[in-house]
Amino acid sequence: MDPEGSRIQDDPDVKVMMAGSTLRKVKSRSWKKQRHFRLLEDGLTIWYKSRWAGRGHSTFSVTELEVVREGHQSEVLLSIAEEFPADLCFTLVFHGRQGNLDLVADTPEEAQAWIRGVRKLIHKAQTMGEKERLDQWVWDWFQKADKNKDGKMTFKEVKKLLKMMNVDMNEEHALHLFTMADKSESGSLEIEQFVCFYKMLTQRDEVWKVFQDYSGDGEKLMLEELESFLRMEQHEGEQSARHAKELIDRYEPSETAMKQGAMSLDGFQMYLCSQEGSIFNPEHRNLHQDMSQPLSHYFISSSHNTYLLEDQLRGQSSLEAYIQALKRGCRCVEVDCWDGSDGEPVVYHGHTLTSKILFKDVVSTVKDYAFKASDFPVILSLENHCGVEQQTVMARHLSQILGDTLLTTLLDGQVPQQLPSPQELKGKILLKAKKIGGLEKCLDETLTDEVSDDEEMANGDGDSPCTEDPPAENKKDKKSKLSRELSDLVVYCKSVHFHGFEHARSHAKCYEMSSFSESKAKKLAKEAGTDFVQYNARQLSRIYPSGLRTDSSNYNPQEMWTVGCQIVALNFQTAGLEMDLNDGLFRQNGCCGFVLKPDFMRDASSQFSSEKPEGRQGYKPLRLSIQVISGQQLPKVNQKEGSIVDPLVRVEIYGVPQDQAKEETSHINNNGFNPVWNETLNFVIHTPELALVRFQVEDYDKASRNDFIGQFTLPFTCIQAGYRHIHLLSKDGMLIPPASLFVHISISELT
Repeated sequence: MDPEGSRIQDDPDVKVMMAGSTLRKVKSRSWKKQRHFRLLEDGLTIWYKSRWAGRGHSTFSVTELEVVREGHQSEVLLSIAEEFPADLCFTLVFHGRQGNLDLVADTPEEAQAWIRGVRKLIHKAQTMGEKERLDQWVWDWFQKADKNKDGKMTFKEVKKLLKMMNVDMNEEHALHLFTMADKSESGSLEIEQFVCFYKMLTQRDEVWKVFQDYSGDGEKLMLEELESFLRMEQHEGEQSARHAKELIDRYEPSETAMKQGAMSLDGFQMYLCSQEGSIFNPEHRNLHQDMSQPLSHYFISSSHNTYLLEDQLRGQSSLEAYIQALKRGCRCVEVDCWDGSDGEPVVYHGHTLTSKILFKDVVSTVKDYAFKASDFPVILSLENHCGVEQQTVMARHLSQILGDTLLTTLLDGQVPQQLPSPQELKGKILLKAKKIGGLEKCLDETLTDEVSDDEEMANGDGDSPCTEDPPAENKKDKKSKLSRELSDLVVYCKSVHFHGFEHARSHAKCYEMSSFSESKAKKLAKEAGTDFVQYNARQLSRIYPSGLRTDSSNYNPQEMWTVGCQIVALNFQTAGLEMDLNDGLFRQNGCCGFVLKPDFMRDASSQFSSEKPEGRQGYKPLRLSIQVISGQQLPKVNQKEGSIVDPLVRVEIYGVPQDQAKEETSHINNNGFNPVWNETLNFVIHTPELALVRFQVEDYDKASRNDFIGQFTLPFTCIQAGYRHIHLLSKDGMLIPPASLFVHISISELT
């Protein structure tokens, strides 16, 4: 049985891929090596090896690929464009942070076959249903374990396979199921029998128990029974009746049950594992917030040192890094500009060994990718270290390359009392930089093209430890030159020095914004949290990581969000807790990069203090109770033969200081396949509107730090109560199907 049927394998392009091709793998202008590539029989795995390197080979799955780019569409292929024409070149782009694969074929026909073939396979993988995906997963494992390729599995092979699948199970139980599945009594299972064995093995008692509670005959849920489950357990109220019918149509595999308008255990389990049974409320996944409020009323997904793929001292500066950030919904990218040797400004981390890229290439890349993930505006945050001449070159590139996309005039010709909204700025790119004078019409022409030194220093140039002090020669000349052309392109995001909240209240304009290092912002949040909230209701503030974080590590963005800071810039290239929180917050509202702040943070006279949340109007703390029931198919952490995980689940709350909390379950020995905890973790949440909930699964280790297995982070406001699955993500933020947690969630008022 091939779950694909024979369709895709009969495709002429896929046949070329299965027959295999020798392609050049290119890493740089000087590193170009021939590798033999082919698609394996499963129609999903691409295998490649060097001709000479003995037995070593590499593989990756089509499901890891996001897209195929044709021609010279990567920095590496552009650098060898003279040598290899575009019709031989293509780039495989992976999800997450994995680097691209740049390839050159021998003939245009061969390149086309691979480009078209991979695109078809990606499409196929993306459109698979839940059931097909699970079948495919089981099928892949069967293929991996069937060492002699005879399409059969003896019990000994099955035991080995279960180990590979992270299942450590009672041998008698496994043998009993094996014998039941071996209908032909041949002592081995073929793929269909193996699927049947696997189904018996994964029959989930904990789901069966819930099913039994609502099923009259223990065999199926009639429409009314499913409806009462949705009303009582899933808190779906009025819509339960309509929804019950939809769920049967969508998830019930058995024709007979469907005819009766009922749902079998299989269908019930499939519904619970689907997006609708997920902990994340599907209504919040889509764009659903009011997008017509001033920019200052939103949290904005923002990146720091966007040009870096690695660390800040030696890393590669790369256009790819901009592409990755923009594709993840980032709406504010940073461009660090320095004078280039041939009159062309360059982008890199000043005074370090990071490589340099051309400013104009960065602008072109931003234009190409700015609106792929979201239509809402992108802010280009300029760290400008260039002399006047190259600033003028920058202004020319920005105008010529971005054209109408660059916002260079006031929307309605009026000096604004408040910032325009994401809705009004759709499809626009805004420049954040210094500006000569203000937007006011009475622009006194006697203004010189100069910016005073305190503004100069304040503009977040104390960003890296090496640029804290202006060089000595600047000290004499208290003024620093700004190019009029570049200044004129700045409209709603004028960089200014922060002179304190008092000064801002009486003097500041809504289009003026300041940058704060994380330590400065933390100090302000602690000493004057309410002032900060009020300030952020009117003006934008940008926070950036301390210059001492040379390893490109991140700070916790939550502390900045709880005082209303909008542009909390993180190193998108660095995986970990902080990026998980950022992804978690921006996973709602269609992943558009803008999330509306709670109403008590949008009011310029707000009295909200994150230190004393109980002081605000409408304060209503909630109790969150999470019963961690079980885990499913957790991936192995340690690839060593025979090692199996000892999983535990930790739930962490991030929010106002009072809400920060962690609770964990005990660990379960040797079971990553279907561990059952049945433990309840309780939390009290004082400011639900600002809380994020993070589920992390770890492999317990008594001797050293636990290993990370997977996580999922979401805003408290997006949680669906009831019986839910949490689909786990890898360190990189990518799905790791079919790994999940099964939980029961209840939320109630604190009485």
